[in-house]
Amino acid sequence: MAGAVHLPYRYLGKSGLKVSSLCLGTMTFGQQEGCRPGQSNEVLSHQLLDQYIGAGGNFIDTADIYQHGLSERIIGQYFVKRPELRSKMIIATKVFGPMERDDVNARGLSRHHIMQAAEQSLHRLNSDYIDLYQVHCWDDGTPLEETLRALNDLVVCGKVRYVGVSNVTGWQFQKIIDMGRQLGLNQIVSNQAQYNLLCRSTEWEIMEVCKREGVACLPWSPLKGGLLTGKFQRDREISEDPESSRVAWVEADKSRSNQSHPSLQQWADREMFWGLTDTLGDIAVAHEASVAQVAIAWLLHKPTVASVVIGARNAAQLNDNLQAANLRLSQDELDLLDKKSEIELPYPYEMVFRMQRGRERDT
Repeated sequence: MAGAVHLPYRYLGKSGLKVSSLCLGTMTFGQQEGCRPGQSNEVLSHQLLDQYIGAGGNFIDTADIYQHGLSERIIGQYFVKRPELRSKMIIATKVFGPMERDDVNARGLSRHHIMQAAEQSLHRLNSDYIDLYQVHCWDDGTPLEETLRALNDLVVCGKVRYVGVSNVTGWQFQKIIDMGRQLGLNQIVSNQAQYNLLCRSTEWEIMEVCKREGVACLPWSPLKGGLLTGKFQRDREISEDPESSRVAWVEADKSRSNQSHPSLQQWADREMFWGLTDTLGDIAVAHEASVAQVAIAWLLHKPTVASVVIGARNAAQLNDNLQAANLRLSQDELDLLDKKSEIELPYPYEMVFRMQRGRERDT
C-alpha cells in the first residue's frame, strides 16, 4: 500500500481551524540521562519534522514536561531555522506537571502556574503564541473557575489561540464545558485522550461528550505503547533489546509500566489480545499494509476524531505511520475490529446503553 502521502485536513471541533489528520507527537524529542529508549536527538528530531511537514502535516503536539522542556526547545530551534513555516503550523503544548522540584507552585492549574508556564513554553518554543494550549490533567487543588479564567485571559491577550483538555474524566470534561459556557469564556475545542483498540473505555463518556458538544477528539497512544504493531506473537519471548525497544524496556523492569508504556505481560494471558492481533494481521495482509497502519486507520474512521497523535523514533517508522492516512477500511473490517476489541461494559454503562436502543437521534 506504500505510496506518496499528503495528509488530509479536518476541522478542530467547532473551531474554524483545520489540522492534518495525523498529528506529530514529540514526547520522544530530546535525550536525557536515564530516559526511556527511542528518544531522538535534535538532529534526528528536525529530520522527522522535515519529513512530517513534507507529507502535508501541520499539527505538532508537545508538553512542557516532555524531557523537562527539551522537546519544546527542539521544536523552537527548528522554527528558528525555518521561520517561514511557523505561521503555517499548529503547535499544541500542555500545562500541569511539575517543572521545578523545589517550587511548590510550579505545578497544577492555578492562575500563577498557568501564566508562568505559558511564558516559559513561549520562550522555549521561540514563538509569540501557542496555537493550542491544553491542560494536561484535571487539578483537584485549583477552583475550576480560576483555571478557566486564566486560560481565557491568555486567549484574550493573544498568547494562546485555542484551548483544549487532556486526561480528564467524563464528568470533569462536561463540567469544564458547562462552566466555560456559563462564564461566557472561549470554549474548549479539543480533548486529547488515550484511545486505541486496547483502550475503548474512552468511548463511554469522553467520545459522547465530544459528539454532543462538538469537541474534537485527539487520540494519543494509538498503538498502545507498541503493543498494536504486530511484532509480538503467542508464547514467544520478547527478543528485542531493552535499550532500543520500549516494550522490552518495560518488561525488563515492570515498575516502569504505565499508560504511556504498558507491560506486554498484562495482556499476554488475554485471548482477546491475541485474537485482536490476528485480526489486525489479516486485515493488514489484505491491504498490503502494516498492522500499525490498520490500528491507526481504525481511529481515523471514528466520529469526532480530528487528528491522531502519532510518534516515531526514526524515518522508516514515521513513514509507516503516515501511510495510515491512505488506508480505507471497509465497514465489515471496522465492525470486525470493534467486535474483536470490545470489552465488557460495567454498570451503569451496559444498562444505560442497552436501554437507549431505538432511542438514538441522527443529530
